[in-house]
Amino acid sequence: MLKAFPAPLLGFVTFALLLANTLFWVPILLVFAAIKLVLPMRGVRQALDPVLVWIAETWIASNSAWMTHLHRTQWDVQGIEGLRPDDWYLVNSNHQCAADIFVLQHLLNRRIPLLKFFIKQQLIWMPVIGLAWWALDFPFMRRHSEAYLKKHPEMRAKDQESTRRACAKFALIPTSVTNFMEGTRFTPAKHARQLSPYRYLLKPKAGGVALALNAMGDKFHSILAVTIVYPDGIPGFWTFLCGGMRRVIVRVRSLPIPSALLQGDYGNDPAFREAFSAWVQQVWRDKDAQIAELLAAAKPTRSH
Repeated sequence: MLKAFPAPLLGFVTFALLLANTLFWVPILLVFAAIKLVLPMRGVRQALDPVLVWIAETWIASNSAWMTHLHRTQWDVQGIEGLRPDDWYLVNSNHQCAADIFVLQHLLNRRIPLLKFFIKQQLIWMPVIGLAWWALDFPFMRRHSEAYLKKHPEMRAKDQESTRRACAKFALIPTSVTNFMEGTRFTPAKHARQLSPYRYLLKPKAGGVALALNAMGDKFHSILAVTIVYPDGIPGFWTFLCGGMRRVIVRVRSLPIPSALLQGDYGNDPAFREAFSAWVQQVWRDKDAQIAELLAAAKPTRSH
């Protein structure tokens, strides 16, 4: 019945469910996180991490419930068969809007380990959800421009070390380290400002992926490359809540990682950095071509 409600009303109902779901589970999550903080022994972490993950996965499953029952999204998904919840994954996706995160969580929750995103350091101060990210050991990154790093080269080493420490925690239990290599959401303005050579993507930032591979290369067998396409237009967050994400196309591919790229100093070895960047750029060219094919094959539908 709610699917027939006017879009704004459906949006308010959806937002209320999302808020209630978050306010219910985050305090429970923080209780166990506080215990882990007070008792930082490895045995305590190994005992509590599965509990924290179960809470997060249940929060995601609850969001999936309203996405399934309240929204009328048509899903065209390929490539999620055969994924394992007891393995390690390095997940990479294009990034267009806030709905991307809900799409990834909806499709991959409990198919693979909990998705843990690289997050900007300042987002730890977001009300409620910032504490949840901290409790779940999401890696917080200080992103600096190349110009800043040239003036302060010591910051590059600090950023690398913080990433290694975050990834070291993920070696204890199966984890999905998730990275949006574009570093920010795609917009036409950002695309033009970057002079991006890709039609549907911003330039990739390979540093985070390189550091994750360096810290955990023996755990990752491949990169899980995810391509998300909205054939009827990229939905804003409010449009998504109102059920305006009519169709979404998702393709998931497992890409082998060249063995030579599993170990290397991306920050200080120019030859390795060049080789790694060349590989990432080829992955990005393939993704850009795939998006073009998917959009060409999907005829836009009229909005209601």
